[in-house]
Amino acid sequence: MAPRSKEQTSRGSLIELVTIVAVALGLALGIQALLVKPFRIPSESMVPTLQIGQRVLVDRVSFRLGEPERDDVVVFKPPAGADDNACGERHPSDSPCPRPTPKRSDTNFIKRVVAVGGDRIKVIDGHVYLNGRRRPEPWIRSDSRCEICNLPREIRIPRGYFFMMGDNRGESADSRYWGPVPKNWLIGQAFVTYWPPGRIGLL
Repeated sequence: MAPRSKEQTSRGSLIELVTIVAVALGLALGIQALLVKPFRIPSESMVPTLQIGQRVLVDRVSFRLGEPERDDVVVFKPPAGADDNACGERHPSDSPCPRPTPKRSDTNFIKRVVAVGGDRIKVIDGHVYLNGRRRPEPWIRSDSRCEICNLPREIRIPRGYFFMMGDNRGESADSRYWGPVPKNWLIGQAFVTYWPPGRIGLL
């Protein structure tokens, strides 16, 4: 058997390197598509919990196995009405939006689940009142003056839907404007922040 030339050895090493890179890239994309996805915070709607530019990891599996819970921080596709703060139906100006538009937006949002299907919700001074009682929310930045911070007329969340609000109540366009979100539009739960280093930790 003839010895391999340097050219053949180099070609073999290059093919091996390309194969390793392709497999690694495929695994990384597969993990991101199926298990965990990184997400960059695009706005100040989740301040003080999350700052603009902060990065989180999103668990894409748990909502396939179970239901989101109140207080979960979630990445999702909002209704198309979120693109221009439009509700899916006419409603009194002193109530949150009770129904989303039927189509979804292509944009990814991150907010906190504040109410689930069957809950009754209203908002006073930026605080959530759930089923008649003010909910403890130590993580929020409340606001009593913003356009959607006082919505005292109660609505009921439809089964299979989730009402989303930003922690920065005066600077968040959320379900108060464009309604609750169906489960099949949820991408996953943000569970840890990994950048910047000074803010690494569980959510």
